[in-house]
Amino acid sequence: MGRIQISQGRRIRALVVDDSVVIRKLVSAVLDDQPGIEVVGTAANGSIALQKITQLNPDVVTLDVEMPEMDGLAALREIRKHYPRLIVIMLSTLTSRGAASTMDALSLGANDYVTKVSNIGSLDKSIDSLRGELVPKIRQFFVADTDAPPAQRPAPRGPAPESPRPVASSRPMPPPPPRRSGLPAPQAVAIGVSTGGPTALAEIMPVFPKTFPLPIVIVQHMPPMFTALLAERLTQKSRIRVVEAKEGMPVEPGVAYLAPGDYHLAVRRRGTGIICTLNQDPPENSCRPAVDVLFRSVGDVWGGAVVASILTGMGQDGLRGIETLRAAGAFVVAQDEPSSVVWGMPGSVVRAGLADSVLPLTAIVPEILRRVGAC
Repeated sequence: MGRIQISQGRRIRALVVDDSVVIRKLVSAVLDDQPGIEVVGTAANGSIALQKITQLNPDVVTLDVEMPEMDGLAALREIRKHYPRLIVIMLSTLTSRGAASTMDALSLGANDYVTKVSNIGSLDKSIDSLRGELVPKIRQFFVADTDAPPAQRPAPRGPAPESPRPVASSRPMPPPPPRRSGLPAPQAVAIGVSTGGPTALAEIMPVFPKTFPLPIVIVQHMPPMFTALLAERLTQKSRIRVVEAKEGMPVEPGVAYLAPGDYHLAVRRRGTGIICTLNQDPPENSCRPAVDVLFRSVGDVWGGAVVASILTGMGQDGLRGIETLRAAGAFVVAQDEPSSVVWGMPGSVVRAGLADSVLPLTAIVPEILRRVGAC
């Protein structure tokens, strides 16, 4: 979708929507304390939020999932009808019900989500959580237009205006990597993904055929409970099984293994087979699970006999692992910028000249199948 351009000198305008007065005040205080962000309004439910979007023309809405009168999912449906480009970040509880609602919200077009701290009484913990998670997730969708003069936003007239249009990237692309001959036949597929990942995985996993001959290992940045539900939903949509990885689980062909929330996933040899291993070592790239951890272990087990894919996501997790895999002979596929929700992770790989193919999301699996010989 590309990042949204904000004119120089203008702050990102946020609307905070939550039925809890405490949460509204907490989120507002955190955001108003950030340079370049201002809270232009609050709302106690989705119905009020829709009215205020028309009046205030925000750039981003933080939207609670569970609210009276009109909940977050109902509000999100209406927002996507009338404001398709408005950035919406869901705030959900770290519970099974919260996870299910958040997955529904992502499928309805929410841009991202943040889990609330369950113990509101711990003010410092709540503030740290919001500052560390919500603020970066807002900023990832915007870029300052340093070429544009500071501008006052005019008051809306007539129908509610749309959010600013995404800006097409004008950054120069590196030359394609030199062709390599004699690449090893792939024995596994490794995928790293973050922001926008649940929707991206829901689109690509059903494309793998039932007879796909290789194991697939995946890191999607998500908290506990969310990954189990994601695996379950992907299995329902797909012709291959998608499972949340467990300690000691054998790695088998035609099965996709998803790293569980808050655990690094790695693979290792045990006897004549390969198993999943989990650990809670420190986060890497501020992530646990981390793509780099998985990709390093993939290189240890399969060397370069791998097709590695980096999909939409914030940051650079996976870049170091890709460097190692490609040096060993792995084939690297990166998602292109127009089809990415955030082009951080794939963009870092492309800019480093490590991607053999840079493709839209719909072309990722066909390229994998071609490389595997499973068309």
